[in-house]
Amino acid sequence: MQKRMLFIMHQATSDPGRIGEAALAYGFEPVICRHSCGDPLPQSIDDYAAVILFGGPMSANDDHLPAIRAELDWLEMPLREKKPFLGICLGAQMLARVIGGNVMHHERGLHEIGFYKVRAQPDGKNLFDDEQYFYQWHSEGFSLPIGNREIKRLATSEYFDNQAFSIGSAFGVQFHPDVTEEMVKNWCRRVAHRMVLPGAQAYDRQLEGQATHGKFTDIWIERFFQNWLLPNEEKIDLFPISGID
Repeated sequence: MQKRMLFIMHQATSDPGRIGEAALAYGFEPVICRHSCGDPLPQSIDDYAAVILFGGPMSANDDHLPAIRAELDWLEMPLREKKPFLGICLGAQMLARVIGGNVMHHERGLHEIGFYKVRAQPDGKNLFDDEQYFYQWHSEGFSLPIGNREIKRLATSEYFDNQAFSIGSAFGVQFHPDVTEEMVKNWCRRVAHRMVLPGAQAYDRQLEGQATHGKFTDIWIERFFQNWLLPNEEKIDLFPISGID
């Protein structure tokens, strides 16, 4: 039976983008659950090889929204069962909350909307280049609890201290490795008013960033999938580096 991967998404129009393409390339069958749109969360994840919780316009602090509250509670399942888990943006913030961190706005009201430099931390050297640019779309960040040696901070950025972390087989990334060029264009068209927020990049600069840095996101996804799901198996070269300047 083909391996299945659970994608929990937060809008009817949400697209798994590059992450969905990578899952298919690695032989996984994506199963999309749009819980906030009415799909039930699975009561068991035994039949899934991994779980990915994607981003969305909500806040991880929106406990008054039944879907967010239910997902926060549900996250204890993949953590308890040590199921490979990835939280992206909102998903990472929800994971941070569940393990004891806080989700909050930047103290100076800054936002990351566009491509921003992410710097690897010592525990993240196997996943990140020393410096690499990723697409971001968020106004809130998160803290990590102090004292839990299993929690590893993997990457940081100038505006937000926590860009990636892990706890066992669960990972959270504040940036959006899923975003494609078409998704960048759609998001900018649909929420154009956010381009003027403090720290946000203009539309043209975002497209320039996509042209310059987007191809390296594919390489990062390959590196991540190998370490996350296939650490002891033969490397599958999905996105050859040759030809990239």
